[in-house]
Amino acid sequence: MARLLAERGALVVDADRIAREVLEPGTPGLAAVAAEFGGGVLAADGSLDRAALAAIVFAAEDARRRLDGLVHPLVRQRSAETIAGAPADAVVVNDVPLLVETGRAGSYDLVLVVETDLETRVTRLIERGLPEQDARARIAAQATDEQRRAVADVVVDNSGTPEALAEQVDRFWRERVVPARG
Repeated sequence: MARLLAERGALVVDADRIAREVLEPGTPGLAAVAAEFGGGVLAADGSLDRAALAAIVFAAEDARRRLDGLVHPLVRQRSAETIAGAPADAVVVNDVPLLVETGRAGSYDLVLVVETDLETRVTRLIERGLPEQDARARIAAQATDEQRRAVADVVVDNSGTPEALAEQVDRFWRERVVPARG
């Protein structure tokens, strides 16, 4: 979805990518995570062992909240810096997978939610290398479809073909973005 919006000229601020950047070796973010969760979340080369951290935070909601409390402020700061450097007429898309969970939906001019059925989500996570049990645990730890729809101005269905998704993006761009730009 974000790629399709970028192809139409949007500046995409990718919260997941930024979250990875603020946890790179040598960053204050990684140091804070290691201090909070212990050296077991570090790989031998000093990088974040994402699987070890995931095992901790998806097993206990309190651990996930502590991680979010460390990482989310860093992501918000880096996102704000990126947006501040954008041209005044830029269409900025904040790609924020945990928008509902962070309680920040009201911070945006428009909230577009992309949804698909549970099994498609699980399959896509498995295709990215997650074991099925981990994929299901990750999804269960996230906001429900109903919670996402409650904050949405626009809902896009991503259970069809790539062409069907592109058509929905084109319609959204024509109906919501072009008129807003004047």
